[in-house]
Amino acid sequence: MALWSLISGALLLLLGLVAVCFLLYCAYIQYIHMKYDHIPGPPRDSFLLGSLPTLMRSMKDDNLVHELFLRWAQTYGPVVRINALHNVMIFLTSPNGVKEILMSPKYTKDDVYRRAFSLFGVRFLGTGLLTDRNYDHWHKQRRVMDPSFSRTYLMGLMGTFNEKAEELMERLSEKADGKCEVSIHEVMSKVTLDVIAKVAFGMDPRSLQDDQTPFPRAISLVMQGVAATRSPLVQYTPGRRAFIRDVRESVRLLRQTGKDCIERRQKSIQDGEDVPADILSQILKGAAVEDSYDLESLLDNFVTFFIAGQETTANQLAFAVMELARYPDVLERVQGEIDDVFGSRRDVTYEDLNKLQYLSQILKETLRLYPTAPGTSRLLDKALVIEGLRIPPNVSLVFNSYVYGRMEQHFKDPLRFDPDRFAPESERPHFTYFPFSLGPRSCIGQVFSQMEAKVVMAKLLQRFEFQLTDGQSFDMVDSGTLRPKDGVMCCLQQRNTRN
Repeated sequence: MALWSLISGALLLLLGLVAVCFLLYCAYIQYIHMKYDHIPGPPRDSFLLGSLPTLMRSMKDDNLVHELFLRWAQTYGPVVRINALHNVMIFLTSPNGVKEILMSPKYTKDDVYRRAFSLFGVRFLGTGLLTDRNYDHWHKQRRVMDPSFSRTYLMGLMGTFNEKAEELMERLSEKADGKCEVSIHEVMSKVTLDVIAKVAFGMDPRSLQDDQTPFPRAISLVMQGVAATRSPLVQYTPGRRAFIRDVRESVRLLRQTGKDCIERRQKSIQDGEDVPADILSQILKGAAVEDSYDLESLLDNFVTFFIAGQETTANQLAFAVMELARYPDVLERVQGEIDDVFGSRRDVTYEDLNKLQYLSQILKETLRLYPTAPGTSRLLDKALVIEGLRIPPNVSLVFNSYVYGRMEQHFKDPLRFDPDRFAPESERPHFTYFPFSLGPRSCIGQVFSQMEAKVVMAKLLQRFEFQLTDGQSFDMVDSGTLRPKDGVMCCLQQRNTRN
C-alpha cells in the first residue's frame, strides 16, 4: 500500500507539473496573440493551433497552398498575420515591404532555412549558399563563387548549352511523329541535369540517353521530401516509412556523388593537371581561402548547385511550353523572331541571346505566373512599420512571388499570359516581380539559368511544332518547387525552318 501511495503521489505530481506547463504554454500563446493581433489575418481554427489545420488541409488535399495565401492577401490586405501554435508569420504583399526588407543586407534569413540543414536526419543543404543564415559567412562564400557566374565565364558555356540542347533535339526528333506523347517536364529535367552536371562539376550523367541513371529520380524524391517536411507528423506516419527511407538514400547518393567529384578534382589539382574554372573549382577555392577543409560544408554547396541548377530551370521550361501551346499567337510570334535571328542555323551564339527579346519576355512572363521557387522569408529582429502597421520583432516576414504575380493590384488581368508586360516600353510596378529574389541574397545563378533556358527554347521552337494532349490539367504541384502536375504532355512534329 505504501508503494502504491508513493506511485500515485508521483503520478499526481507529474500530472500537476504537466498541467502547470500546459497553462504556462497557453499563457504564452495568449501573450503572442495580444502582441500581434492588431495585424489583420484569418480567424484562427483554434486557440492553440491557430491557422495550422487550414494550412495542413490545404497541403493534404493536394491543393496549392499558395492559392490560400493569395486569398488571404486579397481579403486582409498587404500585411497579414498567420498563427500556428506559438509561431507567427507576417505575410507581406507590399512593394514597400519588398524594397525595405529584401533589398537590405541587415535582415537575415529565418528559421525556415535552418530546416533544410538536414532532411529526415540526413545532412542535406547544411550551410550552403542558399541556406546560410550568417550574413558574413554567406558573403564570404558568395564572393568566392562570383567568378563562376561572371559574364566572361558564362559566355564560355555557350558551347555546352548548345551541345546538350542539341542532344535533346535529337532525342525529340525520334518521337516527333505527331502521335507519340512526350513529357516535356521529364525531358527538360534531363537536359538541365546534364548541363549543370557538366558545366559545374565536370560530370556527364548522360541522362538524356540513359534512362537508368539514378539522378533524376533522386532529385525528384529529395524535392518531394522537402515538401513533405512541412507536415510536422510526416516522420511518425507508418505509411510514409518507405518514402522517408528512399528520400534519405537519395540525399546520401547526391552527397556521395559530390564527395567522389571533389576527391577526383583534388587529385587532378595535386597532379598538376589543368582543371576548369567551374563551380566545383570555386567550391574548393573557397575552402582554401578560408584556410579550412570541411568536406561536409563543401558538399552542402555541391548539393545546392546540383539541385538548384537542374530543378528550377526545368520547371520554367516546361511551363513555358505549356503556355505557348495554349497561346498560338504568342507561339507564332516567337517562332518568327527565332527565324529572323538565326534561321536554320543550328548553334545559338551569345550575341543571338540579346536579339531574342520576345523570347526573353516569354520566359519572364512564365516566371510571373509560375515562379518555380515561389517564396522567401526574413527574420525581423527589430520593430518595423509597414503600410501603417507596427510589426513587433522576432517574427518571420514572408514574401511569396506567386501571390505578387497574381494580384490585380500589381498586374492587370493577372491570369492572362501576356509577354508584352515585359516589353522594354511597358511600365511595371517596382518590387512586385522577384522570381530570383532581390537584393544581396538574390539567386547567384539567375543569368546562367536564363541563358540556358533561352538556348533550349530557341532550338525547340526552331525545330518543332507541339500540341498539348487531351485530358491533362494545367495545375501545379508544390514539391519544394512549383512544377506542372501532369508533366506537360505534348505531341511534336518537325517544323520547316526558314533560311
